[in-house]
Amino acid sequence: MAEETKKVTEKTEAKPAKKKSDKPGFFKRIGNFFRDYKSEMKKIVWYPFKDVVRDTGVVMVSLVISGVLIGVLDLIFTNLILFLGQIG
Repeated sequence: MAEETKKVTEKTEAKPAKKKSDKPGFFKRIGNFFRDYKSEMKKIVWYPFKDVVRDTGVVMVSLVISGVLIGVLDLIFTNLILFLGQIG
């Protein structure tokens, strides 16, 4: 029984609070942020400009083709609905 209470008191004991002086200052944290930011930016794999331009062109052509296809289908269905309205 004594062991159980010992375990319970160990779990419930509060951790010592950090002193305000343990926390780095505002400008130190900003410096750390930009240092980490620079480190992460170096890990990025940047694709060559030629590949980016080619892929952008593929996306633009796909958008134009999709837009034309949707426009043609819209025109067909609009005329079909108007034709069905004239019949009835």
